[in-house]
Amino acid sequence: MTDATALIADMATRARQAGHVLANAPTASKAEALRIAAAALRRDAAGVLAANAEDMARAAHLSPAMRDRLKLDERRLEGVAAALEDVARLPDPVGVVIDSAERPNGLRLSRVRVPIGVIAIIYESRPNVTADAGALAMMSGNAVILRGGSEARSSNAAIHAALVEGLEGAGLPADAVQLVPTTDRAAVGALLAAHGLIDLVVPRGGKSLVARVQDEARVPVLAHLDGINHLYVDAAADPAMAATLAVNAKMRRTGVCGATETLLIDRRFGEGARVADALIAAGCELRGDAAARALDPRIVAASDLDWDTEYLDAICAVAVVDGVEGAMAHIAAHGSHHTDAIITADEPTARRFLAEVDSAIVMWNASTQFADGGEFGLGAEIGISTGRLHARGPVALEGLTTYKWQVVGTGQTRP
Repeated sequence: MTDATALIADMATRARQAGHVLANAPTASKAEALRIAAAALRRDAAGVLAANAEDMARAAHLSPAMRDRLKLDERRLEGVAAALEDVARLPDPVGVVIDSAERPNGLRLSRVRVPIGVIAIIYESRPNVTADAGALAMMSGNAVILRGGSEARSSNAAIHAALVEGLEGAGLPADAVQLVPTTDRAAVGALLAAHGLIDLVVPRGGKSLVARVQDEARVPVLAHLDGINHLYVDAAADPAMAATLAVNAKMRRTGVCGATETLLIDRRFGEGARVADALIAAGCELRGDAAARALDPRIVAASDLDWDTEYLDAICAVAVVDGVEGAMAHIAAHGSHHTDAIITADEPTARRFLAEVDSAIVMWNASTQFADGGEFGLGAEIGISTGRLHARGPVALEGLTTYKWQVVGTGQTRP
């Protein structure tokens, strides 16, 4: 047994014990833990930001998008603290009766929400994930093991300390939220191999991380591999709305998984050049097919690879398509089932797009940057799932529960 294997086995064993306590903890205690943690982050803001400054100083080699994900400032840290309080105010899913029935023989059956158990979160760059994942796991009654990236180790440790303070202040076991103390990549392998110790792995990070987790895990995985999101401008789109939404969907924050990566323009839409100009004016490089390049000479030629690329940068692919049929065919061929949007004033076309595009999130006249658990009213998210089983889209409290059957009888025997 390697040191990493022994470390993860010990952490998971302690998490299982703590999770049993947390699964049966009153809602008020879990909410109090989150409020104490939020207060600790605000009280120790200078220390947390100093820790983040250490990480940023070591991160000069990272891309601008990765540095943006890593960076904390006073506004972002306040957002992290506020998100903890938001989760504390959410309805507790544990113990909720999903449905119930009585059989002809008098047996009463109920399906009741319960925590999944021990969850491992493997993530890169974003220190806010430490708080979001800890909060959601805590409120849904799950124990969690956090393995952040080495680039954010000081920030993660500072935020984790606030979560531990919250747990202990509310009389809950500190082992319910643990941070892997080593940046050794062997710890990731040990988490992925911990069948029977860990119930679910959630990767949040770049394509290589997610691919490794999905390839190697012997534990169930909840993840999305890419955010190749499309914004389709229909012939009936309002030109001003199309330009505004395209700029926001691509450029608000280019490094988030909800950023638009491909703009699709209906061949019959007469203001495609206006939309392209708005994006270029905002600092976005456009790579397009021949019809797109005819809209603006500043659009460079796209390669086949561009249609399948999650840039996470100020770059956007542009294709001209033949109506909603062409748009949906392009999305089916190149999309990642994450988030796709249509801009149109034609309701039947929009309804068809919403019904037929097979993505976890489908939008009408809205920026793809809204693909976020907080924006969906979920308080925060553990990640966005593009799979078909269990949970899909932003995964928050309810997505971190499963259910069990409770059967109540009066002495019935089966003939």
